[in-house]
Amino acid sequence: MAKGFSVIAESESSKGDTTVNTDVSWPGDTTQAWSRVLKMQTKLHQWAKDDSVRRFDDVFNLVYDPAFLVAAWNRVQGNKGGRTAGVDGVVPRSMPPERVRGMLSELAASVRTGEFRPERVRQKTIPKAKGKVRSLGIPTMTDRIVQASLKLVLEPIFEADFQPSSYGFRPRRRAQDAIAEIHFYASRGYVQVFEADITACFDEIDHDALMQRVRGRITDKRVLRLVRGFLNAGVLSEDGVNRNTYTGTPQGGILSPLLANIALSVVDEHFQRKWDALGSQWARRKHQRAGGATMKLVRYADDFVVLVRGRHADAEALWNEVTEVLSPMGLRLSEDKTMVTHVDTGFDFLGWHIQRRRIRGHNGKTAIYTYPSRKSLASIRDKIRLLTRRASHRTLADLLGRLNPALRGWCTYFQYGVVKHTFSYIDHFAFWRIVGWLKKRHPKLNMRTLVRRHLPGWAIRADGIEFFRAWKVTVTRYRYRGTRIHTPWSSAIA
Repeated sequence: MAKGFSVIAESESSKGDTTVNTDVSWPGDTTQAWSRVLKMQTKLHQWAKDDSVRRFDDVFNLVYDPAFLVAAWNRVQGNKGGRTAGVDGVVPRSMPPERVRGMLSELAASVRTGEFRPERVRQKTIPKAKGKVRSLGIPTMTDRIVQASLKLVLEPIFEADFQPSSYGFRPRRRAQDAIAEIHFYASRGYVQVFEADITACFDEIDHDALMQRVRGRITDKRVLRLVRGFLNAGVLSEDGVNRNTYTGTPQGGILSPLLANIALSVVDEHFQRKWDALGSQWARRKHQRAGGATMKLVRYADDFVVLVRGRHADAEALWNEVTEVLSPMGLRLSEDKTMVTHVDTGFDFLGWHIQRRRIRGHNGKTAIYTYPSRKSLASIRDKIRLLTRRASHRTLADLLGRLNPALRGWCTYFQYGVVKHTFSYIDHFAFWRIVGWLKKRHPKLNMRTLVRRHLPGWAIRADGIEFFRAWKVTVTRYRYRGTRIHTPWSSAIA
């Protein structure tokens, strides 16, 4: 048997069952671990893609496989959550390197023997707009590792079923892809917009309904027991009270986005069936000429819009339709935030404002414009104000070290819209906030002396760090990729 992964092919009498054997040796390094994981993921994805009704009944041993655990640890330690601790009080990034192998070995044995039990997540609330808060659940270090490993096993299987209209928390898909699809269809007559907002999506997903969808692909009872264990683990609230979780999948867990996508794919599948039922593009146009409506869903996690080429009444009818689709999953639409609008009025989605407007100097011709929403613009202004407070930094280099990444990240996200003037405005705003910070740090200096000493040539730099100029960011059109977005495993096959 060759070193690495080997597969025992399914027999004719057990079609749909997959038995997987793995190499139990520990990989030499992280690169080798990811290589072995990718090979196995590619096989899982190909099996699932080749047979849409195949159910996997023996994948539990992958969860505690050394390569999967090493890759999972690499992901847990490397993400932002690696700086925070769960109820165990252990911060992943503080784990000494010499103890990692022993810790993973003990965890592998615990999972393999069935002794592993998920612990409660530590609740942490973060503020939102208008005085609201969002609750995050921070798992223990070992729970995060097992969740990450479990996701490495499940994700390539369920990716074979996910529809191209879903973009959130999926490999190689971005928010810009969702905006590009909206731009594409809105430019082709899909001007009625059903803006949907799900009330407390991550808190209200029905566990039984979610597990039923997971069983559509996974029949390995040990894996199902693990998934159910994480769902029912409970929460330690900030006031020190233990609470059981009967619904939902806590935000903050590595596995939660995948489980939420599995639950919300009921919406994707519903609208994809409606789209496919109309047949070819010619048949859809014939349907439209006869007065029928066609609809296109674009979803990013629990935020989605339905673009309608038809009447306003067709979009209004989606209230009841979407409610019926979500109801079996224990989910409901927010009456306050869900609405029907027109692309001429414009709407906000994923931080963008999307609106059809006249093109200057083109005799009344119109186009779909995408630019940062007012909320996004206010957000970056508030962040600049926060980072340029007098007491926030000891030196100009410290200020630039924190301000530059914020400006660069915001501009990178929005550089594909109509934003040249916006970038110039943000650059001007940030520049003079820094100048104001310098004036407060050096109150005895007049402006001429301040410029000579700290702003030579009106350039802001300190200790080799130069102020990031937003106005210099290249603005370009994001190319709509449609259904041509490949997964890491399908491209590996190709």
